Amino acid sequence: MQTHPKGKSARVLLSSVFGPFAQDDAYGSRSINPMELYHNQVTRAQGAFSLRMFHRSWGIMMIQANISAPTTLLDFPTREAFVRELKTQHYDIVGLSSIIVNVGKVREMCRLVREHSPQSTVVVGGHVTAIPGIDEMADADHFVRGEGIAWMREFLGEDLNAPIIHPPIVSGFNMRVMGIRAPQRDAAATIIPSVGCPMGCNFCTTSSFFGGKGKWQNFYSSGEELFQVMCEAQKTLGARSFFVMDENFLLNRKRAMELLALMKEHGKAWALYVFSSANAIRKYTMEELVELGISWLWMGLESPHSNYSKLNGVDTRDLTHELRRHGIKLLGSTIIGLEHHTPANISDEVEHAVAHETDFHQFMLYTPVPGTPLHYEMARKGRLREVDLADIHGQFQFNFEHDAISPEQSKQFLDWAFLRDLERNGPSIFRICRTTLEGWKRYKDHPDWRIRDRFNWEARTLRNIYSAALWAMEHRLKESNDAVTDRIRRLRIEMEREFGLAAKLWARLAGPILTWTSKREEKRLAAGVTYEPPTFIERTNWQEA
Repeated sequence: MQTHPKGKSARVLLSSVFGPFAQDDAYGSRSINPMELYHNQVTRAQGAFSLRMFHRSWGIMMIQANISAPTTLLDFPTREAFVRELKTQHYDIVGLSSIIVNVGKVREMCRLVREHSPQSTVVVGGHVTAIPGIDEMADADHFVRGEGIAWMREFLGEDLNAPIIHPPIVSGFNMRVMGIRAPQRDAAATIIPSVGCPMGCNFCTTSSFFGGKGKWQNFYSSGEELFQVMCEAQKTLGARSFFVMDENFLLNRKRAMELLALMKEHGKAWALYVFSSANAIRKYTMEELVELGISWLWMGLESPHSNYSKLNGVDTRDLTHELRRHGIKLLGSTIIGLEHHTPANISDEVEHAVAHETDFHQFMLYTPVPGTPLHYEMARKGRLREVDLADIHGQFQFNFEHDAISPEQSKQFLDWAFLRDLERNGPSIFRICRTTLEGWKRYKDHPDWRIRDRFNWEARTLRNIYSAALWAMEHRLKESNDAVTDRIRRLRIEMEREFGLAAKLWARLAGPILTWTSKREEKRLAAGVTYEPPTFIERTNWQEA
C-alpha cells in the first residue's frame, strides 16, 4: 500500500458520524434505533426502568492511541461541529468510522470534507465498508475493511509491529435509570483484547468483518499482557471492574487462567463483564469463574432447535440458573425469526428464552446484514427485500423473505418477546438485585479475601439505592403485575433482613422519590423526549504539529 506523502507528520482527524442519533432524519437516524446499547436492544420495553447509557467509539480511540501523527478525535459530533473542525484546522487525512445503518451520514460527511477541506485524503472504515457498492455511495479515497490500527500505521509509514497501546476507556457514561442520572463513580473500564470471533455464526457481523469463522486477531494473547493493560486502567481510571470486549473471552482458557494466576498473586479483587458461549463456559468450574471475578456474562441463547455449535451439549436453562446462584449476572441473547420459526411455534421459542430468567435479555431479528454469510446466502437465493440500509439493524422488520413470517409479523413478535420477558421476569434492575444478593449470601464469608471483597463491593448498593429502587418498583407495578410485585416485595424484605436499618431507611425515604422521578420519566418519554451523547474532542501529539 502506498503511504501518505507526509507520513508521520500528517495531521489526522478521526470522527464518528454526526448526530442526532435517536430522531428520524434525512441522513438515516431512526428514533427506534438510538445510540444506546441497552435501551436499544435489551431493556427497550422497560420504560422508566430501562437502563440508559452511552458508549464511546472504541475503534477510533484505539487507532488514535496507536499512531504518532498529530491526531484529533471527534466523537458524536453535530454536523456543525464537524464542519467547524474542517474549516478551522488543516487536516491531511480525515478518517470516518461507521456502522451500516449510518451510511447516509458517511456519504454526507465525505461530501462535506470535499467541500471544506478538499486537500484531505478521506478514509472510511467500520462495518459500513461491508456494503456492496459502498465505493459508489460515498466519495472516499480508501475503504478499510477489518482491523484499522495496522492499516493506519502502514498508511502513515509507522512501525506495524509496535506493541498495541490500550487507551483508558470508561465503559459507559451518562447512565440514567428511573428518571435520574446515576453518579459517575467506580466506573468500569472497557478492555479490548481482540477483534473477530472464532465461532462464525452465519448472522454475525463481527466474525465476518474480521475474517470469518475461525479467524480473529488478538491484541493481547497472554494473560500477562492483559493483566498489565488492566492494571494501567485501574491506575488511570480507578477501575476495578472491566467490560472485556472479546466476542468469546472464556474460549481462550489458557489466557484466562494466566490472568487468574496473576490476579491471585497481586491480590486483585476485580470484577469482569465478559461475552462467552455456553460451551466455553462449561470449560470452567464455578469456583474458577468466581475466582476469576466473572460478574456478568453475555451469552447467546438461540433456539434449542438451532444448530449453532456454541450451544452443543449444554442445557442452557440449567446453566443460567446455576450461574445466577453463584452471583453471576446474565445477559441472554435470543434471535427472533430463525428459519424454522413460524407463527405457530414462535411463542414456545420465546417462552423458552424467558424461562432462563436472565438479568437482561436481548432480542434481535434474524437479519442478513451486508458482509455476513447469511446475507450472501439470501442474495444468492433472491430472498433479500428492498429495504433502506438505515433500517437494517435488527429492531424493526425483516429485510428478507422469510418462509413463514411476514415483515409486519416479525416486528410484532419481536415487540411481544420484550414485553413477555418483562411481564414474566420484571424489570432488569430487580433481577440484578436478586442475583447480586444471591452471590453475596453465598460468598460473604468465603475464606478467600479476594472473593469476599469483590462480593461485598458489588453488594454495597443493595444497602441503599437498590433498596429504594425495589420499593419504587413494588409500588409502581402493584396494579399491573401482581406476581412480579410479590417477588419484588419478598426480595426487598430479604435485603432489609440482611442489611438492617440502612436498607429500611433508604427504602422508605428515597423509595417515594424514585417513584415520583420514574413517573415523571414515563411522561417525558411519552412526550417524545430522547437522549443524545455529548460531543468529545480529544487531541494527541498536537503540540508537535
